[in-house]
Amino acid sequence: MLSSTVRKHGLAVAGICAMLLVGTACSDTKAADPAPSTGNSPSATNPSTPGSSSTPDPSTTPTDDPAAANVKVVPAKGATSVRPDQPVTVTSDGGELSDVTLKDSNGGTVDGVFNAEKSQWTSKPELKPGAKYTLTATAKGTDGNSVPIKSDFRTLSAARNLKASVAPLNGETVGVAMPIQVFWNNPVKDRAAVEKRLTVKTSVPVEGSWHWVSSKQVNYRPKTYWPAGTKVSVLIDTQGVNAGTNIWGSASRKIDFAIGRSVITKIDVKKHTMTVAINGKLARTIPITAGKSGFTTRSGTKVIMEKYPVKRMDARTVGIKPGDPEYYDIHDVKWAQRVTSSGEFIHGAPWSSGSQGTENVSHGCIGMSLPNGQWYFSQTLRGDPVVVVGTARTMEPNNGWTDWNESWAKYKAGSALA
Repeated sequence: MLSSTVRKHGLAVAGICAMLLVGTACSDTKAADPAPSTGNSPSATNPSTPGSSSTPDPSTTPTDDPAAANVKVVPAKGATSVRPDQPVTVTSDGGELSDVTLKDSNGGTVDGVFNAEKSQWTSKPELKPGAKYTLTATAKGTDGNSVPIKSDFRTLSAARNLKASVAPLNGETVGVAMPIQVFWNNPVKDRAAVEKRLTVKTSVPVEGSWHWVSSKQVNYRPKTYWPAGTKVSVLIDTQGVNAGTNIWGSASRKIDFAIGRSVITKIDVKKHTMTVAINGKLARTIPITAGKSGFTTRSGTKVIMEKYPVKRMDARTVGIKPGDPEYYDIHDVKWAQRVTSSGEFIHGAPWSSGSQGTENVSHGCIGMSLPNGQWYFSQTLRGDPVVVVGTARTMEPNNGWTDWNESWAKYKAGSALA
């Protein structure tokens, strides 16, 4: 509330809301999801609408002094159930604004911008759900006098919050086939609204697209492999986004990672060979063994997902029980690199040295000598591609990082903004 000193200087704050702010706190109703109404809505002047005001109290009534800076804050002071996806605005009809700050009760700030005349400040539409916000500013009228502005309000409470987990990790260097993967803790109904808040920036021009795997996962890949050495920044700017069914984004985050050198592996199961090209040049041809009949290695473009210097491999994890002739339990498989979720690895396999380069005897993995396995392990990164040919068994969707097994046209069609 402005003091008598403020009125003496001919400056005022009018807490008049110019838009409808709807939504019922802590409820999973349609009230939180409709698009915001405009100032032409009949409810914009309804004094019973949360966040609006039709009868300012005397301390916020604009003065008749023509030099006064009439100030309007939206949402109004004391408003509750304010939508987190709507901007906060401060407008001075006759003066200039400065030092505008919008903070939540934990000290988190919300960025905003002035118009050219500095008569209006508009925040980003990125408020936290269920939070108290305080706005402070200074208004200067044409008479040269300045007064402080202060207003507070509360945003509506979400039934559930939306947060993201991301791969690759911040600061990681990954291979040229690494997809960006965003995993949501709650299902996203309004995929378009969420996708609009996702941004990928690269140090060199790269054409890419988001692709929704499910309501809880969205991936991004370039049209072709990432250029070696590219720097990538991913902004998940989802604080305040309405994901639907009263699920609201409660946080934003930024991930920076780098693309390493180009290491592209090609495996020909029929020829029992694996070739490794580094930065476009053949580095090594390795004799291998692949899956035998009944355990055929899948053809397709795979991506290295995990790397283990030593890995225990127990057939029970793929449904083969002790007592079965095909059962195995090897505690010290060396130089193991996972390429499918179902259990295909590339690894050292000294027990099959007599078959490497001549026949396929494994349970689906790619086996090689220990020296070759160690060399290959030292060359690769998580995210490097492994292209397998020579079998009729193809990769199942989402059996690992299978983004590269779809055509570019089909992949782009998986965007909510396509």
